[in-house]
Amino acid sequence: MECPKAEEMESQNQQLPKGTSFLRTCFNGLNALSGVGILSIPYALSQGGWLTLIVFLLVAILCWYTGLLLRRCMDAHPLIKSYPDIGELAFGYKGRALVSIFMYLELYLVAVEFLILEGDNLDKLFPNMGFKIGSLKIGGRQGFVLLTALVILPTTWLKSLGVLAYVSAGGVLASVILPCCVLWVGAVDGVGFHERGMLLNWGGMPTAISLITFCYCGHAVFPTLCNSMKDRSQFSKVLLVCFVTSTVNYGSMAVLGYLMYGDHLKSQVTLNLPLRKLGTKIAIYTTLINPLTKYAVIITPIASAIEDKPTFRNSKSLSILIRSVIVVSTAIVALTIPFFGYVMAFIGAFLSVTVSILLPCLCYLRIYKAAQGFGLEPMIIVGILAVGSIVGVVGTYTSLKQIVNHV
Repeated sequence: MECPKAEEMESQNQQLPKGTSFLRTCFNGLNALSGVGILSIPYALSQGGWLTLIVFLLVAILCWYTGLLLRRCMDAHPLIKSYPDIGELAFGYKGRALVSIFMYLELYLVAVEFLILEGDNLDKLFPNMGFKIGSLKIGGRQGFVLLTALVILPTTWLKSLGVLAYVSAGGVLASVILPCCVLWVGAVDGVGFHERGMLLNWGGMPTAISLITFCYCGHAVFPTLCNSMKDRSQFSKVLLVCFVTSTVNYGSMAVLGYLMYGDHLKSQVTLNLPLRKLGTKIAIYTTLINPLTKYAVIITPIASAIEDKPTFRNSKSLSILIRSVIVVSTAIVALTIPFFGYVMAFIGAFLSVTVSILLPCLCYLRIYKAAQGFGLEPMIIVGILAVGSIVGVVGTYTSLKQIVNHV
């Protein structure tokens, strides 16, 4: 099957740089996976109980497997370089449009979550602080969201994933430091690990699964990372390294947070920590670093999709303008919808399940029609589609109901 726009894509591929190394790609992949979900994974455990850890491991394995399916889809045609290209190869123009809508909406809302996170934690660190611009008074949280957007803006102008890997290394380091800080607060700063928690809470399981799925929503970036590598054949190893590392990190944070605060956990574990402790301040500062280092990697596919249009191609000034508009618009949305936990659950249930589980399976079955038989793998994929659909519907309904009730 011929891939549409082959000549256009071939001309772009000829302009690609030499490529990103294995280590740098691992940093970019870890940066995409080890996101703000690490703050809410203890809350997910408190919603579903200790047995949620089994679901957590299953979701990790499932998303790793669907990442491999995307890798195989890229092997089907040498000119595929993005997730929408995979959708187009599988289902034509409609497939590209469908994948693009879900993928870019997911990435966009994750970027919005970054700004909400920054506003919430800076407001906790510096309470009752306001800003004044002329006669306009801005509240502390809103002002911090705008300030964060200004700080993040220059990092979005970097187009090379090889350069962004240096920024990503800071994000990966921050994701490792954060659980260590929470451990310090529990073990040294006197909070302790005294909460027993629940074994299982069926009522909170949809929210828990939605939040867990959000943690593994890096699939939209995977094809871009794969295409950026010097040796694309090593990307399967990159996926393994990224998923194992991030799962250990997420699991550690979930257990620590749940043992410390049990059913009293808030949507972000940093909001539970005692403010005056040194470990808390380091944890919050580390939390603030995370979005600063991850934002640019997350919005790169969105910006690249716009910049690939003939009107905007090869124009540095237009590229800067496009990326600046994306930052400004996410700041506006973050100010309008400040519900971190509920928005994260919605993203996980509706968008992450679709982008990270359902679409990779559907595209793989369509591209490799031989896999539609009655072998073991096709049966597994069909089972994944059935379970993923149920989880997506139930989780989306639950998260939307919580948002409406909260409002």
